[in-house]
Amino acid sequence: MRTIRILGVKTETPTVKSFTFHDKLCAKAEPGQFVMIWIPGVDEVPMSLSAMNTDKLSAVTVEKVGVATKAIHKMKIGDIIGIRGPFGNSFTTAKGSVMVVGGGTGLTSLTPLAEKIAGLDSEITFLLGAKTGSQLLFMDRIKTALSKARDRVVAVTEDGSYGRKGLVTKPAEQFLAQERFDMVYTCGPEQMMHKMFMLTERYKTPLQASLERLMRCAIGLCGTCVIGRYRVCRDGPVFSSQQLREVKDEFGRFRRGFDGKRVPFE
Repeated sequence: MRTIRILGVKTETPTVKSFTFHDKLCAKAEPGQFVMIWIPGVDEVPMSLSAMNTDKLSAVTVEKVGVATKAIHKMKIGDIIGIRGPFGNSFTTAKGSVMVVGGGTGLTSLTPLAEKIAGLDSEITFLLGAKTGSQLLFMDRIKTALSKARDRVVAVTEDGSYGRKGLVTKPAEQFLAQERFDMVYTCGPEQMMHKMFMLTERYKTPLQASLERLMRCAIGLCGTCVIGRYRVCRDGPVFSSQQLREVKDEFGRFRRGFDGKRVPFE
């Protein structure tokens, strides 16, 4: 654990803020890795890094959903938070034609991944989804990164207020049926990722998915993040198609609560 000072606060959507800071270890992190953020007197929670060493700063992007996240949303420039990590593995970058499919705050880890892949000789199709247009994350940042003529950015909202109307998995299915991709990356609601897993299995396309689970220790001791024989904090959070096949009875169906009992995904 070390303490860092918040150097910047940016409102991304009505419920999401990004907090920038300087940290030598986070500057060396890779897309997909996460940190444990401690809010003094409140709680410690896992968060994906949404930026690593961008203008010598790193960042976490936080949706206001619980006690800890509501507390950090009240924090300002100059406030102190604690940090552990980075933890876990990262996405493995692939060249060629790749598809990136993200929903909600899953775009937190996918955006720096797309920025990294954009520097390779790759053709990127980025599909991002949200319930409504005001909740779409990092649209300008993604469009800036994917500026090559062969890159594509497709926004999808459930209410049709921005981009295509519906679920982000629909255009993903259309692209998979029409084209060949060397890799698909996904992060977001687990039922969305489960759908992407089933689609990539049907079209025989490799997949990497970043899972979210309840984490207390982040070093593989407490067991709250277990899925099958894997610990998400140590063996993940990024899992391959082969690994997801091993946990298909759990993936997309349930997670573990604080008491270790199964909690079905809604």
